[in-house]
Amino acid sequence: MQATEGRVVYMGTGRRKSAVARVRLVPGNGQLTINGKPGDLYLQFNPEYLSATKAPLETLGLEGEYDILVNAHGGGLTGQADAVRLGVARALCQLDPDNRKPLKTEGYLTRDPRAKERKKYGLRKARKAPQFSKR
Repeated sequence: MQATEGRVVYMGTGRRKSAVARVRLVPGNGQLTINGKPGDLYLQFNPEYLSATKAPLETLGLEGEYDILVNAHGGGLTGQADAVRLGVARALCQLDPDNRKPLKTEGYLTRDPRAKERKKYGLRKARKAPQFSKR
């Protein structure tokens, strides 16, 4: 929690794949801003990404009460949207410790550990092998 110009700001960091999102929750009217752009424009009006970013607020019934300000980098839109979701959930836990239980049961506080597997030598990708030739 931080006080900026008399406003209380709740912060949370979310990560997914190689994406990192630094999230700030500010009392407002429910606007989403990612890297200085409106959230719907940044997430290319994809309803799946937009609903994922606001899901923790909807779970607690706080959709129109807080603005979400995000600084996101790394990865693609899917990773960034999921990183924002985790960051929002962590910020909501800062806001009120009682929020933790409903967010935990929905799975919003769990960091998704899946990441790209590294490429192995002698292979084309992590597991794809070159075509086998008998002769």
